[in-house]
Order: sequence, then structure tokens, then C-alpha cells
Amino acid sequence: MKKRTDAEIQQAVLRELTLDTRIGRADLGVQVDGGIVTLNGKVSSWAERHAAQEAAHRVGGVFDVANELQVRPTGSALRSDVDIARAVRDTLEWDVFVPDKQIRSTVSDGRVTLQGQVSYYRQRDDVEKAVRDLVGVTAVVNQIEVVPPPVAADDLRRSIRAALERQVEREAEQIDLEVEEGRVAIRGVVHSRRELDAILGAVKGTPGVRVIDNGLRLVRAP
Repeated sequence: MKKRTDAEIQQAVLRELTLDTRIGRADLGVQVDGGIVTLNGKVSSWAERHAAQEAAHRVGGVFDVANELQVRPTGSALRSDVDIARAVRDTLEWDVFVPDKQIRSTVSDGRVTLQGQVSYYRQRDDVEKAVRDLVGVTAVVNQIEVVPPPVAADDLRRSIRAALERQVEREAEQIDLEVEEGRVAIRGVVHSRRELDAILGAVKGTPGVRVIDNGLRLVRAP
């Protein structure tokens, strides 16, 4: 496949943003330098900001995305902090993947800070996803601590290797892992955003993982 120029990537990202129905017709700016995309402008919600980031990552040739979009709720998207806090609590209680009684939140000017403890890394992500799309939310700060059941480093390493072999379309041996007391450092080169997300997903879903140090590098295949 012919290597895309920055100008071609910029046009592809703009088109992807236009076609994504989750993103309003806001005036979004896109700059590209060496495959690194910078998004700027204003959106009406944190969910829309995240959707724009995902849309940019879907475009071939994009290495990284610097998301500088500002969230400015207007009209029906405006909510008081009290209303947002109630919505956060209701959402956590209704989500079957969330240990709601272990999570507390603080809301200030639409900014939701999540705190508490969970047993599995994936639960940490599930809590953030549960509140990310609520109306009125302008930012989500995830300070939830993962306190997993103790797992020996060798056992955890073998479990992650097995997950990579099941879920990732490449040899797991090409990914370097360093495991110590639940902290997992991942190193290696990947050739697509989909592959990177699959690797991180496999690690996040492995019981015993407490912290992830992501050192994966996205490099376009020759």
C-alpha cells in the first residue's frame, strides 16, 4: 500500500469525523505532522470528544492523536453538578460490570473524578466507560486503584501470554513483558491501532494485573 502523505491523512481524518454520527457538525480542526494528528476546536460533550479521538485513530497512517478538543456543553447538554452526580450514581448501580459500592465520585463544573478500589483492571475501564457518555460531563478523571488478588509473577506472565495467543493476530513472543507485583510493562512494535488495542485489551482482561506500563510503538509496516 502506498504511504499516505500528511495532507492525505488530514483529509481522511476530516472525512471520518464527518461520517461518524456520534460527532456533531462542530467546526473541528485537524493538523497532521509525520502521522501525528492534532484535533482542536469545541465539542458539546466528553463522549463526543472521545468519539472524535476514536475516529482519528481509525484512519490508516495515523500513529498518534493529540486531543486538544475543548468540551463546552450548550443548551440541552447543560446539567448541574448535582444532576450529573445523581446520574453517575444511577449509572454505576445499573451497570452489571461495575462494583458500584466500591466507587465514589466527585463532580465539579461537569468534571467527574472517580475514586475507589476494584479487583480487576478491566473493571477500572468499565467504570470510566459507564459515566463517559453521560450528558453534561466535561471530563473524566480516573483515579480508581486496582487491588487484584495476589498472583505469582510467573503465573501472571503465562496467563498474559496465553491471552495474547488467543486474541492477537501475531506471535505473542514478539511482545516483551516485564511483570513484577502486578505491574506489567509491555514493549514491542505494532503495525496498526487495532493490533495495539487488542494487545492492551488482552492484558487488561488478565486477572492479577494492577498497573499497565504501555511501551508499545506503532510503526507503519513497510
